[in-house]
Amino acid sequence: MFLTKTIILKIANPDNDLVETMQKYSDGMNYASEVLFDKGKPIPAMKLQQEVYSYLRETLKLKSQMSCNIPRQVAGCYKTLHKQKKAKWQKVEFSPSSMTFSYKRDFVIDEDTVKITTINGRKPYSILNYDYAKQYFDGSWKYQASKVVK
Repeated sequence: MFLTKTIILKIANPDNDLVETMQKYSDGMNYASEVLFDKGKPIPAMKLQQEVYSYLRETLKLKSQMSCNIPRQVAGCYKTLHKQKKAKWQKVEFSPSSMTFSYKRDFVIDEDTVKITTINGRKPYSILNYDYAKQYFDGSWKYQASKVVK
């Protein structure tokens, strides 16, 4: 059995590259959302990716992994709404307040630094490491996804 733990850390020195990346990520989410909404029903993430990938890469200049994460997130969101059946088919709008990363693809982390892929390449950011979080950097924990939140 595996344990999943959410650890909250704060980036000490966010910069314009990170803010701009979050905005473009949000723009990509909204574009994918519009494409999926126009279909009138949920579609698999891979099918959505085939339809939006080139726009995300060429127009928004998002990195490859981000352009793969966006369709998965959007397709999952619509699939969940559809399963709930309480909600009518509605367009989902995403705000530039968060983005999801995959470990070793979009980000790497150690006790003092997180290196995040931005639209201008991978950049190191200092993190404020709280005492309770230090135990998760001892090498015994496996990292998966990370979410950067404004």
